[in-house]
Amino acid sequence: MRLQEPEREHSSDEDMYSDEPVYRGTGRRGTVFAEAYNPEEDDEDDVKVVHPKSDEQRARLQERVKSQLLFRMLEQDQLSEVIDAMFEHRVEAGDMVIKQGDDGDFFYVVEEGAYHALIDIEDGSMKKVFEYNGDGNFGELALLYNMPRAASIQAQTAGSLWAMDRQTFRKIVLKSAFQKRKMYESFLESVSLLQHLEKYERENIADALVSQTIPKGQPVVKQGDEADGMYFVEAGTLVVLKKMGEEEEEKVVNEVQQGGYFGELALVNHAPRAATVAAKDDVRVAFLDVMAFERLLGPCMDMMRARASEEYRHQLVKVFGDQVAALAN
Repeated sequence: MRLQEPEREHSSDEDMYSDEPVYRGTGRRGTVFAEAYNPEEDDEDDVKVVHPKSDEQRARLQERVKSQLLFRMLEQDQLSEVIDAMFEHRVEAGDMVIKQGDDGDFFYVVEEGAYHALIDIEDGSMKKVFEYNGDGNFGELALLYNMPRAASIQAQTAGSLWAMDRQTFRKIVLKSAFQKRKMYESFLESVSLLQHLEKYERENIADALVSQTIPKGQPVVKQGDEADGMYFVEAGTLVVLKKMGEEEEEKVVNEVQQGGYFGELALVNHAPRAATVAAKDDVRVAFLDVMAFERLLGPCMDMMRARASEEYRHQLVKVFGDQVAALAN
């Protein structure tokens, strides 16, 4: 069963797909391998694809999409574009959603149903290599890397999928990833901790960062909590608050502004958070999780440990005095 894309609406009268062949229930598209998408050369105004949905459908799709790792790096407006661009596709047991060796036309998010990923083997049979049960997504690799399908996907039960066409997928996912990298590359060049790294090392860090918006007054990390990553400040100011001993009152010991960073001390020392860091105004931070931190910031580890410990002691001396600072160490 070959997927036929339903009628769609555009946010412009211009048809961005005018040069695409029409989808049919049977027949094959022409090869797409010569149509590699280069986001760096894409300076055209994006024309959004919108497939109408009921409120109930949008709510269901929102829950599915936000849990997919592939979309966690997207901003909210980009996530809305993903939801607009996807359409629901029902399948019956036995339907072949994707066939190994075919061109990649669609990306899929599982709404419901069971699906097997199958690969052809030498005796002409198919071997199951993975199973999706009511969750997950598939089909992105052929679209991301401009390659034929590496496996077949067959529905084992009746079910429902959310689908997005190849060109829209690339424009949203690949272009946003490219723009994110360029933005963070420039930002990370201004972070003193990372200036001695090679360009490719900063690029790897840029790819791993997840942007977060923190409203005024909300804590980003809390003293005593387990450390799950570190933060770079993209915009705004945060205050560092510290309790000493049995004191109930938190005292301000420092501020962190754009281009600064925090949270590394607990990671390099494998210790709980030493202070609370809260948004002084509306701020935007880039989060690097602990696994990426350990993998990507090895060259900075000794420098971070020395710098963080010295700065931490200086802050305590300034607020609590030499004696209390010495006890904290």
